[in-house]
Amino acid sequence: MSQGEVVDLRDFHHPVTSLFQVDGKDEDLFLSKEIVDEFWNTGYIANIPVLTEEQCDQILQDFNKLQGMSEHDPHFHLMYEYHKNQSGDDSNILFHTLGQWRVFDSFHDLIFARKITVPSSQLLEEGKRRSVRWWHDQAFAKPAHHGGVVAWHQDYSYWTRTQPMNHLTVHIALDDQTIENGTLHYIPGSHRWTRDGGKPLPVVDFDFKDMESIKTILTEEEVEAFDPQPVELKKGEASFHHPLAVHGSYGNRSDGPRRATVLNYFADGVKSASDADLIGSSGAFVPKGEKMEGVFFPLVYELSEE
Repeated sequence: MSQGEVVDLRDFHHPVTSLFQVDGKDEDLFLSKEIVDEFWNTGYIANIPVLTEEQCDQILQDFNKLQGMSEHDPHFHLMYEYHKNQSGDDSNILFHTLGQWRVFDSFHDLIFARKITVPSSQLLEEGKRRSVRWWHDQAFAKPAHHGGVVAWHQDYSYWTRTQPMNHLTVHIALDDQTIENGTLHYIPGSHRWTRDGGKPLPVVDFDFKDMESIKTILTEEEVEAFDPQPVELKKGEASFHHPLAVHGSYGNRSDGPRRATVLNYFADGVKSASDADLIGSSGAFVPKGEKMEGVFFPLVYELSEE
C-alpha cells in the first residue's frame, strides 16, 4: 500500500513493479489447442501454472494488509466492496473484497501478468483471439476450521450490465486448495445453461451463503446433470472459467487458511448496458451503449493484429 498521499493505482495502465515480468514471445505462453478445446467443451480448465510460490508470497503480504483494513484506512474508499464476513455467520466466515487492484502494487500488477493475459486472449471468444480489458478483481479468504461456502452461481448473472458476453474469470490459488479446505467445484457443461434467448440464470443468493439455492431455479434436465467436479489447485495454479460456468466452493474445515485472488476480464469492444455504476457504488460509469474503456477498464493485453 502506498504511504503518505493516497495514490489510486487505477491511473497506472501498466505494471508499476517487475514482480510478474516474463521474457519470451506470446507464443511461448499460449494454451495448447487441446486445452482450449477442453475449455469450450466443459466450461473451464484447471491446474494452469501462472505464479511462482515466491510471487504468491508477495501477494499474500498485501493480502494480510487487505484483511486488516478498516473504514478508517485512507485507501478504504478506493475499494468497490469490502466484507469481513459476507455470510454474516461467525461459524462460516467468508472474507470477500473487490477493488484491491487500486490499492496494492501486487494486486495491481497481477492484472497485467502475461502468463494470465495471453491465455485469456484465447478464451474470450470461441475460435478467435481477442484483446483483453480489465473488469474487476476479487479476493476470497476462508479461515481454518470455520471458513464459509461460496454458493453455486454463474458469474455473468452479476454482469448483465455489459454486452455482449465476452467475459472470463481467472481464479488463482494463493494456498494449496483441497477438498477439505473448500476448493472450487465446477458443473461440467453448465456454461450452456441459459434462459430466455441466452440470458444467464437468475441470482438466487447475493451473499453466497445458501450453497444449494441454485437448484430451486434449475430445470429437471439441469438437476440431473448437476455433477460437481472438484479442481484441487496447487499454490500458484489457476482455473479459467466461462462466464456461464456454474461453480461454487464448500467450507474450509482444515487446519489452515484457504486464500485466493480472482481476476475478471472482458474482450475489448464490449459495451455498457447500463446508465448506472457498473461495479457496485464504485463510480465506474460508462454511458449505456458506449464501449467499456477508461481508467476503470484498462486494456491489459493488446493483439498485435486484430
